[in-house]
Amino acid sequence: MDFLKRLFGPRVELDADSRRRLDAWRALPAEDASAPLGAARYVVVDVETTGLDLHHDDLIAIGACAVAGGRVVLADSFEVVLRQERVSDKDNILVHGIGGEAQREGIEPVEALLRFLEYLGKTPLVAFHVGFDETMIKRAIRRHLGFDFRHPWLDLAYVMPGLLPEYARKHRALDDWTRHFDIGNYARHSALADALATAQLFLAARPLANARKFDSYHALRELEKAERWAARSG
Repeated sequence: MDFLKRLFGPRVELDADSRRRLDAWRALPAEDASAPLGAARYVVVDVETTGLDLHHDDLIAIGACAVAGGRVVLADSFEVVLRQERVSDKDNILVHGIGGEAQREGIEPVEALLRFLEYLGKTPLVAFHVGFDETMIKRAIRRHLGFDFRHPWLDLAYVMPGLLPEYARKHRALDDWTRHFDIGNYARHSALADALATAQLFLAARPLANARKFDSYHALRELEKAERWAARSG
C-alpha cells in the first residue's frame, strides 16, 4: 500500500467549489510556446520551504510575477503563505523571514494552491534552478489537490550560461547573474523578491536570446536542453 501511495499519490477529496475551480483551470487552453518572447506572458516563480530536502520538507510560500510585453508587470504579481501544521525551526525562519505566527495563520493549502493556479493560468513558467521550485510545487499540488502538475518550465540557470558561455564557470548562482546585470533584490530569500529579481534577469536575457535567434520560449527551452546535455556530458 505504501508503494502504491508513493506511485499514485494520496487520494484527495475536494469540496464541490474547489473541484469546480480546479476543473476550470485544467480546461484552459495551453499557451503557444512558439510565440515571440515580447508577445506573450510568462510567470516567474520562486518558493520558500521548511528546508532543502525535496522529499520531506514542505512548501511555505510562493512568490510570482509576470513578464509581458517586454517588461515586468508589478501589478500582475502573486504571493501566498501556506498554513503550516508545524512551524519550521528558527534557523529556517532566519533564512526566509516568515515567522511562526505568519506560518500558523497562512492560507489553507488547498485554497492557496488554487489561487496560484488561477493566477498562473496556462502561462509558461520561468525560474532559476527549476528542479527545486518545480518539485516543491508539484509535491504540494499532488498532496493537497490530488493531481500531477505538468507544466512547462524554463530554467535560467542553464539558459544564461548558454547565452553567455564566457561567464559559465564564473557565474553559477542567481546572485552571480543578478550582480553581473546590476539587478537589485530588496529582500533576498523572500519568494516574491527573488521572483522579481529573476524576472529582471529574464528580461536581461531577452536581447541576447533574440540576437542568437532564440526568440521564443520554445527556442529557449531547446537551448536549456542542450546546456543540460552538455553539463551531463562534461
